[in-house]
Amino acid sequence: MNADMTPLAIRQQIRSGEFTGNTSGFAQGFVQGNLAIMPKEWANDFLQFCQLNPKPCPIVGMSGQPGAFMLPDLGEDLDIRSDIPKYRIYENGVMTAEVADVKDYWRDDLVTFVLGCSFSFEEALIADGLEVRNITEGVNVPMYRTNIECRSAGRFSGTTVVSMRPMKAADAIRAVQICTRFPSVHGAPLHLGDPSQIGISDINNPDFGDAVTIKEGELPVFWACGVTPQVAIEQAKPDFCITHSPGHMLITDLPNSRLAVL
Repeated sequence: MNADMTPLAIRQQIRSGEFTGNTSGFAQGFVQGNLAIMPKEWANDFLQFCQLNPKPCPIVGMSGQPGAFMLPDLGEDLDIRSDIPKYRIYENGVMTAEVADVKDYWRDDLVTFVLGCSFSFEEALIADGLEVRNITEGVNVPMYRTNIECRSAGRFSGTTVVSMRPMKAADAIRAVQICTRFPSVHGAPLHLGDPSQIGISDINNPDFGDAVTIKEGELPVFWACGVTPQVAIEQAKPDFCITHSPGHMLITDLPNSRLAVL
């Protein structure tokens, strides 16, 4: 797939099944989003969880009412049931299926949340001349469970998931400066350096995504990650829930520049 295609054209290829891969590096200039869909009776607790944990769970869009699957505020002809390359189905907190669309699972009581994604700030890093290793190596970004506790809200609690990009120290400092401008897509990194300090025992064995090369003299740099809600869902155990598969994002029509605060 051509990385310069419009978001609508990419979503149409995803909907038709032509494109099924991870979306890092595609639709440059446009916001990508993590997905969490759940029954209305769970939605208020989840909304509060996101509001209390804005770094891992920054909301960039919601469905207007339960059962709505078109999200016109986020994109032209955007059908949340089919326009993500891969979805995960959770039942009582357990992932039971990974599917290419969720039309057969759709219910009239479902509320959709779209959360900001680190793929948006990757573009800003590259524009400033910084290397993003997962894009260089053509793989999904590595993601890890940590011991960093989220603030609890109603039935939702859990620990933060982080994404990692290795950098030289000077580049890591520049990355902090750049990403501070983008609080709606996780903002500045949560941690630099020693992975064990945040509960990661094996940096070469990520919990989600793919391992990347960490070169001599580089620090692992960790950002809060929008896979965090999947950990919260595992703990809260709603009877039914839909998320994206890590790295397989919703590509919106929103320009990244709209999320910058400076």
